[in-house]
Amino acid sequence: MPYVASLDALVLAEVERYWFGYHLAGGAWDAGQEHGMAVPADRAAADVLVGYRAAIEDSDRVIRAAGDPQARFAVPVDGNRHTLRWVIAHMTSETARHADILREQLDGTTGR
Repeated sequence: MPYVASLDALVLAEVERYWFGYHLAGGAWDAGQEHGMAVPADRAAADVLVGYRAAIEDSDRVIRAAGDPQARFAVPVDGNRHTLRWVIAHMTSETARHADILREQLDGTTGR
């Protein structure tokens, strides 16, 4: 897997945990544990994908536990307690954006 694909999977795993696990469910979040825009040199691409899939499974559990699309965030963002519906829409667009970046890097064309 190319480096960039590993980076996008790593970033998406972090945002899954941030939005669903931290904001929606109220789980612990340590910004010091974020990788940001760098995949650690000793982290294999396959391990990054395993981590991303695990983050998705965790998010699925949070979604099922919330149950109602109108369920509100446990941890507000700038005072706003968004809904489960909001975070699903937000993550759908984030995931699509990263997939589009990967496609552009693979085929060299842009959507413009």
